Amino acid sequence: MRVKFDEQLKELHVELIKMGSLCEEAISLAAKALEGGPQAKGLAARVSPLEFEIDQKEREIEGRCMRLLLQQQPVATDLRTVSAALRMISDLERIGDQAADIAELTPYITEEAAQKELPLSEMARYAVSMVTGSVDAFVREDLELAQKIMDEDDKVDAIFSRIKEELIRCIMENILEPKAVLDLLMAAKYFERIADHAVNVAEWVEYSITGVHKSSEHHGNIGQDMP
Repeated sequence: MRVKFDEQLKELHVELIKMGSLCEEAISLAAKALEGGPQAKGLAARVSPLEFEIDQKEREIEGRCMRLLLQQQPVATDLRTVSAALRMISDLERIGDQAADIAELTPYITEEAAQKELPLSEMARYAVSMVTGSVDAFVREDLELAQKIMDEDDKVDAIFSRIKEELIRCIMENILEPKAVLDLLMAAKYFERIADHAVNVAEWVEYSITGVHKSSEHHGNIGQDMP
């Protein structure tokens, strides 16, 4: 029974890696599309099918998790692992949604605005790295890597603040149309949210290993009583 459970857990890890890779590709394509150029529209159009795949992968993994819980007899540690995976896929699905939201902004961001020297691509690189790293941390049961992902969020927040300041300056100096500023700010906010979801995934990795979740640390570590 234990051997079968371990095999199914490995299969779950493989599917999570696939879902993470789809998210990574969606973010990268959306970010590249924002840079403008003749390929922007085509790049943006490739994100929506990826979002659909991510949604499908969420349902597949959810089914796997439920079968593991119902057909096997997992001990407490296994229950934490499976329940963490169930919560992680919800965040990964939201990441897919937000990558699609970024891609949808592409037609509304003018060539001039897209070429402004805003560090959106830097935010995107962090977002991709954080998503990939958080899934890797789960598969490898790497608490140190999970903590590193959580720490990276401060860097993304700092870049977001820089972008806001730059866009305010653009408005004050009439460098960009207000609508272009709003669209660029929305894109930056979506990247920031993606990073937040990656942090959520990392926190569930920490929970799966330690039995304590960040949200419950200040309430008597009630996360230790979670399955």
